[in-house]
Amino acid sequence: MARRVAAASSSNKFDADEIVKTLSDKWEATENKPQAAAYAGGAIVALWVTSTVIGAVNAIPLMPRIMELVGLGYTTWFVYRYLLFKDSRSELSADIEEVKAKIGGTFSDI
Repeated sequence: MARRVAAASSSNKFDADEIVKTLSDKWEATENKPQAAAYAGGAIVALWVTSTVIGAVNAIPLMPRIMELVGLGYTTWFVYRYLLFKDSRSELSADIEEVKAKIGGTFSDI
């Protein structure tokens, strides 16, 4: 049993050098570096703006509680609409697979 634990822990090691090497290889393979940097900068700015807006909304009295109620209502609707019945679960599964195919393509594209 100790061998299985040791084998499992050795396969789950975090290799920072490999990740850095992979990222640097991807960066070198990028054809339009300024555009990629602009997208990364835009993503950071969007994250900062979103965080600021959420902080401002959170400071409004009663607003966090109202948002919790909205979230609870949406979660209840989602469970009723997609998770309770077998037909709707298969529909949800098909929709997820369709979105995954649109985003990632197929493995034959790689």
